[in-house]
Amino acid sequence: MEGSNSVFWVLGFFLVKLLEMSHAALSPSGINFEVVALMSIKRSLVDPYNVLDNWDINSVDPCSWKMITCSSDGSVSILGSPSQNLSGTLSPGIQNLTNLQSVLLQNNAISGPIPAAIGKLEKLQMLDFSNNAFSGEIPSSLGGLMNLNYLRLNNNSLTGACPKSLSKIDGLTLVDLSYNNLSGSLPRISARTFKIVGNPLICGPKANNCSTVLPEPLSFPPDTLREQSDSVKKSHRVAIALGASFGSAFVIVIIVGFLVWWWYRNNKQIFFDINEQYDPEVRLGHLKRYSFKELRAATDHFSSKNILGRGGFGIVYKGCMNDGSLVAVKRLNDYNVAGGEIQFQTEVETIGLAVHRNLLRLCGFCSTQNERLLVYPYMSNGSVASRLKDHVNGQPALNWTRRKRIAIGTARGLVYLHEQCDPKIIHRDVKAANVLLDEDFEAVVGDFGLAKLLDQRDSHVTTAVRGTIGHIAPEYLTTGQSSEKTDVFGFGILLLELITGHKALDFGRAASQKGVMLDWVKKLHQDGRLNQMVDKDLKVNFDSIELEEMVQVALLCTQFNPSRRPKMSEVLKMLEGDGLAERWEASQMIETPRFQSCENKPQRYSDFIEESSLMVEAMELSGPR
Repeated sequence: MEGSNSVFWVLGFFLVKLLEMSHAALSPSGINFEVVALMSIKRSLVDPYNVLDNWDINSVDPCSWKMITCSSDGSVSILGSPSQNLSGTLSPGIQNLTNLQSVLLQNNAISGPIPAAIGKLEKLQMLDFSNNAFSGEIPSSLGGLMNLNYLRLNNNSLTGACPKSLSKIDGLTLVDLSYNNLSGSLPRISARTFKIVGNPLICGPKANNCSTVLPEPLSFPPDTLREQSDSVKKSHRVAIALGASFGSAFVIVIIVGFLVWWWYRNNKQIFFDINEQYDPEVRLGHLKRYSFKELRAATDHFSSKNILGRGGFGIVYKGCMNDGSLVAVKRLNDYNVAGGEIQFQTEVETIGLAVHRNLLRLCGFCSTQNERLLVYPYMSNGSVASRLKDHVNGQPALNWTRRKRIAIGTARGLVYLHEQCDPKIIHRDVKAANVLLDEDFEAVVGDFGLAKLLDQRDSHVTTAVRGTIGHIAPEYLTTGQSSEKTDVFGFGILLLELITGHKALDFGRAASQKGVMLDWVKKLHQDGRLNQMVDKDLKVNFDSIELEEMVQVALLCTQFNPSRRPKMSEVLKMLEGDGLAERWEASQMIETPRFQSCENKPQRYSDFIEESSLMVEAMELSGPR
């Protein structure tokens, strides 16, 4: 009977939990409150490109919807629709998404007031409405968001005073209210970075009265500080007792010895992963800080069987966390950066702020004296490079339609990094192996920001080139100078990888071709033989007009003179059918481009590779992460 009772007790327990989980999202009549809330948001927005087309009122599960991320319990945790050309207003119905942790609607054209109802989202950690057209006052209800880390309302048309209630939030990392029309006095906000420039009624017409509060050194979690403080007090009492017994001279020796020991212990703890004090809830902003022990277990002690890819930045392992979720763990091999722990965390935090549908989201990190690890979501379809030659039911895994969608998705991700991130991020290694594919074959750009993270020298001139031969822009090869136009060149080569199915140096063994894809494609284009460059696996299943357009975009991106290459925002427009004809015609009116005016400068990309005097670190990342 006892065994039978135990079984009934366990079944009853799980039934109660199941009912609790269902009750969280469903009304007594079976209506999903989160679906209703999301549909009210959709109705109030103007969606010209139908990016929210699969949001359906008849659905019972919004977790498969575009722009939506759910937590392990099935509730909506992230509403992320940045840079989607959305306009209209934001519905107060958002308050019913009670488990939201991030709302990311930056770089749209949403107008009207910020709903005060957002203040009811108690779990919210990130709120980014930057670069929209919001107006009216900042709701004082935002001061009730006690878990908020990041608040970005910059570049809107907000008026009135900055709410005093924001001073109640202790955990703020970044508050950016710049470039609005705010007025009045500023409350004392405890954010590590607080930006208010560009508000003439506060700063004056020349912004002389405004300054940015820069990041302060990161500190220990409160529990750790408390434990250290208790340890100090106990040691002081011991020192006093010893002093009373053995005399004042011995007291001085003990105190000096103790201070040396405590200083060594205190400084050492900045780097070490002390499992006894490890708190799984400790976060850097919205990024989780993992213990090394936790990630080692998830990857089966970094087993070679779990390697997803390897390259110049490190080795990537597949990991399974305690809750069953799959992750990709990148174990960096260049961990000894000049800036040490604080610099590493600051750079990781910057990368973590870049959130976009077409960028690989950073979940968290681990930092010890000898290790630096980054944790990402696992991408089930691997990288573009790994899927280009795959077949499903006798057909290419990446058909022509998917390849064009990958090109557009990658372009959107790079536009965000170059033109919408603050500070902007240059990728420096754009290629098919660094573009990952989610379960819907949506392009997700990975490894962005790592070159900057691992290279603390001047960001414009370096003594060693980071990248992959065949993808590196000529000016970067010859001078070490990188810029957004370096990424544009790499994107052009990526387009050619999508078209041809080849790696940049994976074919053309004849001496005249020297194995360089770009030179081969230029020759075929010049001779009007475009069909010969198309991946043979596609056979005739491609659009000839789209092929010609994509080749033209690729050639515009890979011009030797970086000043003649388009910006990524212009590239995106051309891929979407806007402005290509005019840009291509203008490029043909210019004499064959030379990187410099010197007559003997190379005219083939392979010549730039041969003449490069810098040491090239060829990186072959990655595989699914």
